[in-house]
Amino acid sequence: MALNMWVFIEQDEGVIEESSLGILSKAREVAEEGGGHVTGVLLGSNVAGEAPRLGRYGAHRVIVVDDPLLAYYHSEAYTRVMEGLIRERNPDILLASATRNGRDLLGRLAVVFNTGLQAHVIHFEVDGEGSLVGHVPGFGGNIVAVVKNVKGRPQMATVALGVFRAQELWGEAEVEVLRGRLDPSKFKVRRVEVVRRETIDISKSKRVVVAGMGTGGDLKLVGELAKILGADIGVTRPLADIGVAPRDLQIGSTGVSLKADLAVVLGASGAPHFVSGIRDVKTVIAINKDPEAPMLEYSDYYAVGDLFEIIPKLIEKLKG
Repeated sequence: MALNMWVFIEQDEGVIEESSLGILSKAREVAEEGGGHVTGVLLGSNVAGEAPRLGRYGAHRVIVVDDPLLAYYHSEAYTRVMEGLIRERNPDILLASATRNGRDLLGRLAVVFNTGLQAHVIHFEVDGEGSLVGHVPGFGGNIVAVVKNVKGRPQMATVALGVFRAQELWGEAEVEVLRGRLDPSKFKVRRVEVVRRETIDISKSKRVVVAGMGTGGDLKLVGELAKILGADIGVTRPLADIGVAPRDLQIGSTGVSLKADLAVVLGASGAPHFVSGIRDVKTVIAINKDPEAPMLEYSDYYAVGDLFEIIPKLIEKLKG
């Protein structure tokens, strides 16, 4: 069944989010299996120049809505524009990255259209009836539920960060540019100030040192080891829960999936919701005092011992 699949293309100051490109590529693969069509939807200000290249990542067509009010993500404005486009063109499926903005937008649209929303899927496909089938981690990642929408259109899903790679396999897309003509006075919220903090997208990192609860939340040694290895730092969900590190660095089914060449995992037991985020790492080295922790099964190399004794010796050895 040929379906019209839409992918919301997230941008920040004109820079396209890598996760959106990965979803485009996966959507194109799914569409080609069923003869479907992929449309990228790009909202912003003066971003039309970025649209043609989205075809190389999988879009057959790109709809650009240009308006100064869309330069930054604005919940009301983005929802209103997307609602209008959906009502006018009736896509079968709408996908977005599970970023803060993507989750906010699709959550609002799901309410507007009284349709189901599959959240944080790690895989998706379309069955013979034209239903979007998503694989969604549940119960802390201990299970993966296969779900599909049974009510409402468009069928919607947010896609977990880092699970699909962007692939440049196709040609340039056909582009349609629309003018937003939005009236700022019609919205209840306005942007007063933008405060930015530096973040690292660890889904792109080649090397990552991961801290688990076994570190006790002390990231000093973790940081020293990461610096020597030229690695970035990630954490398990419990450490993010207690505020030791931001959610951007959380690895697992409800966080980021790694595609690194190397992950050094320190003091993590290996719970299913965590190991789902390291399944695509080429080499996993783990240190844990429990010789029978589940992490053993998911490691290429597993050292048993007190990480506060092992890591200083490892650092000393690496300094050589």
